[in-house]
Amino acid sequence: MGTYLPNKKDFVYGFKRGFPIALGYIPVSFTFGLMAVNGGISPLMAVFISLTNLTSAGQFAGTNLIIEGAGFFEITLTTFIINIRYMLMSLSLSQKINPGISLLQRLIFGFGITDETFSIASVEKGKLSYYYMMGLITGPIVGWSFGTALGAFTCSALPQSISNAMGIALYAMFIAIIIPPARKSKSILMIILVSIGINMLLKYIPLFSFISSGFRVIIATILGAGTGAALWPIEDERKE
Repeated sequence: MGTYLPNKKDFVYGFKRGFPIALGYIPVSFTFGLMAVNGGISPLMAVFISLTNLTSAGQFAGTNLIIEGAGFFEITLTTFIINIRYMLMSLSLSQKINPGISLLQRLIFGFGITDETFSIASVEKGKLSYYYMMGLITGPIVGWSFGTALGAFTCSALPQSISNAMGIALYAMFIAIIIPPARKSKSILMIILVSIGINMLLKYIPLFSFISSGFRVIIATILGAGTGAALWPIEDERKE
């Protein structure tokens, strides 16, 4: 009983820290539910995807490739490249968690490491307990899955013409994601433009017509990021 109250306190504190993230995830995952069902995936399967994935952009990209009928290798490589940042986040966060946390416990809460939960956990003072991490990720997982369910079942209940029209929300979401950082950083803006330009060249030049949409994204991501690292490194931004 002596260890129960501290554990409960850690969980509640972590949950409170993650609750705003959960609220922010609902409209984004709502859009994912719309996209998935509009693409032919059943509402229950859309919810299952969100319950087993918490990867935002990677989940959108992977599901879109599934809808387009892409191969397993293409889907795997695309999602791996998009989600590789979570490996770096987890390695960084491993320095802050309590050394007594077992490997199994690390794997359990590692599922909920996202850009937002990483940001919250990384600024906490002291070592992070298992129960704090579980509290932190619980809200975002529930919010992401709940928003997906709302979007999926809403789309399935709407007339086909309206559900098709709501697909524009996906593009609006991506625009809303990239515009703020692009306005603050010339480097980010240039990387976005380079990536878009490469993707457009691969799509519309007949010579590259054999490249599928998934591999176009992979190539554009790698070349865009590489160009950004070479021409606009972090050190240059600090000098500015």
